[in-house]
Amino acid sequence: MNRALRIQVCPWLLAVILLQPDPLLGETIPVRYPEGTTHGFLALRTLDGKLLASGDLTEVLHGNEVVSHLVFRFKDGSVDDDTTVFSQHRTFRLISDHHIQKGPSFPHPTNILIKAATGQVTVRYRDKDREKVETDHLDLPPDLANGILLNVLKNISPDTKETKVSYVGGAPKPRLVHLSITPVGEQTFSVAGARHKAILFRVKVEIGGIAGMIAHLIGKQPADTKVWVVHEGAPAFVRADEALYVGGPIWSIQMAAPEWGKAAHSGP
Repeated sequence: MNRALRIQVCPWLLAVILLQPDPLLGETIPVRYPEGTTHGFLALRTLDGKLLASGDLTEVLHGNEVVSHLVFRFKDGSVDDDTTVFSQHRTFRLISDHHIQKGPSFPHPTNILIKAATGQVTVRYRDKDREKVETDHLDLPPDLANGILLNVLKNISPDTKETKVSYVGGAPKPRLVHLSITPVGEQTFSVAGARHKAILFRVKVEIGGIAGMIAHLIGKQPADTKVWVVHEGAPAFVRADEALYVGGPIWSIQMAAPEWGKAAHSGP
């Protein structure tokens, strides 16, 4: 049956189907733990532990808005740079998200800017060594989670069976999809010999409709993301295993521990 379906769907029709928007109804996430001024250090590794990139996460309050900047600098010179502005009055609301990926680690470098209020999505990408720009206007829902997924996860109760939010994905032609977030269970980890527990959340991309069926058949369904969040006292991100781009390998983002060299001990 699958083989017959592949034969009947010609390339241009497949492209049209995959780009058709589906009506999405997600849910805004109540703010249980407001974000404050933060600076965290991260490490990006392969699943077998090889270090790929160092990361910085900063959050700064500007009045009623939070500016979040997450950047990974790869050993091969690649960069994954995401700057997000959002509000957190009762619920999380995305204002803008600017995500840049470039360098050898990214087969298809992209530069995506989302302006939630206007629905404008601008994608800059390279095609046959030429830079191209695509601008679309989407009906963006209030539960859009681009750039704030970790903030959303920290505010979801582990007892919640499933949470759905919206997300803009795809380049060069962006489209709205759902993210289905479900708690998997509790897992134990250690820090400096002390044992702690974290809730594992699974994040699944739901394209929906005919487009979702076709994506599954041709192997274009994005891989699930796994995120571990501590809920002891105040919630905290611990780890995320995810593909940074569609079809890419699963890499692991984790909090980094300081390493002190000899130069650090030579001071006063």
